[in-house]
Amino acid sequence: MRSIPKPVAAVAVLWISVFVALPAVPSAFAQSAIEPRDFDTTVQEQRYRSLLGELRCTVCQNEPLESSNAELAAKLRDQVYAQIIEGRSDTEIRQYMRDRYGDFVLYDPPFAAHTLILWLGPIALLLLGVVIGALMIRQRRRMLVRRAERTDQ
Repeated sequence: MRSIPKPVAAVAVLWISVFVALPAVPSAFAQSAIEPRDFDTTVQEQRYRSLLGELRCTVCQNEPLESSNAELAAKLRDQVYAQIIEGRSDTEIRQYMRDRYGDFVLYDPPFAAHTLILWLGPIALLLLGVVIGALMIRQRRRMLVRRAERTDQ
């Protein structure tokens, strides 16, 4: 039986260690960024958590307010909390955030003239890909037919 060379074994052990430890890394940092809050009712707390999941941190790369550790995210969480305690509706809170920070703060931007590219862009790119693929297949078939005609002659 042949033994595995030491450098190869060391690299294998290193990679195995990395893959075993990797799933634990996010959980080490996943402590909730949400500060503990006192609510009058559980409904208010549920609304608060739901809104923090729907609103995006404007300084973080695509991260919801509920998990962002940015200073601005903490301030936005404070605003959401204050507005819930004041009795504002979820719609009013979303609109306040949208008026102040733009559509980017919403994970689900509205279907409007200035957001058409967000909604229709992927469909247009898919259709463009299908058309280009069909043209390439058509061109390839013509080329194969011509090649077959040449070899028959």
